Amino acid sequence: MTMTQDICRIGVVGGGSWGTALANLLAVKGYVVDWWLFEPELCRLIQEKRENTFFLPGITLPENLRPNNDLDAVVREKDLVLIVVPSHVMRAVTRGMDGKMNRDVIVVSASKGIENDTLLTMSGVLRETLGDLGPERLAVLSGPSFAVEVARSVPTVVTVASKDLTCAQKVQQVFATPSFRVYTNDDIVGVELGGAVKNVIAIAAGMVDGLGLGLNTRAALITRGLAEISRLGRAMGANPRTMGGTAGLGDLVLTCTGDLSRNHTVGKKIGQGMKLDEVLTEMRMVAEGVKTARSVYNLSLRLDVEMPISHAVYHILYSGLSPKEAVCQLMTRDLKNELDEA
Repeated sequence: MTMTQDICRIGVVGGGSWGTALANLLAVKGYVVDWWLFEPELCRLIQEKRENTFFLPGITLPENLRPNNDLDAVVREKDLVLIVVPSHVMRAVTRGMDGKMNRDVIVVSASKGIENDTLLTMSGVLRETLGDLGPERLAVLSGPSFAVEVARSVPTVVTVASKDLTCAQKVQQVFATPSFRVYTNDDIVGVELGGAVKNVIAIAAGMVDGLGLGLNTRAALITRGLAEISRLGRAMGANPRTMGGTAGLGDLVLTCTGDLSRNHTVGKKIGQGMKLDEVLTEMRMVAEGVKTARSVYNLSLRLDVEMPISHAVYHILYSGLSPKEAVCQLMTRDLKNELDEA
């Protein structure tokens, strides 16, 4: 497998399932990867067993993937730093990286979410916390990709977006393998919105399945969910074509239909009658859509974008609306022309 000559030293920040899968992919490809983990216990466990039994069990991790609890050591003197932390800790973690990295380092975000307080996507957060990060050094990676399948080398297709084509192409070369195909795109906003808002729609899809409503309902939900993501993207200057690509439609379909989707699982359990607090107590890993639902709700109000499914998810999670009542409200909205509304 070919490695780009420009990038040899790589740091990965984040030890969840997705961070583990991507760090493993890079190490298997031949890079020596320094890998920051928040939990000291997890770091010791991986060093001893070469397996992330917390978040990605069953995958043997190579020796050139080097776990570390020292964030400075992981990001210092690197050509590329990949950030894969939950969206709600992105600001705190990356603030600690400011001034610690090479001035020409490429920073890649593979985190999916919208910050609750600022309503910024993850690239927006990075531009604030890493003050000297220009567009030629910033990229985001997203697409339909369950971590365990990537770790098992199941054929997967994703997109890397950067305002700078050279940057996108460098990242493309770093991550591409015979089982991990990477496309480039210059639409950071569209790629990030697709990756974030699809988690909210996936919660709704899980509720549909939890209620036992059938495949017709799920198909309608995915279709209308894509219309909502597209409307928000248009209001924020995204390229409409992005929403029909891997980071838009592709990721939406995967997360709304796959049993491995944490967001779908949350919605399904709520549809079956569990309360949100009960569901989250059972889960070790983060379901990004729970927090993103609040961000999307407030962002749509700020931009005056109609997003009825996303609003329904927000009110179910935070205002006590029942899933059955939400379905009734959505189905009895004023009748419209699909093309005019979409």
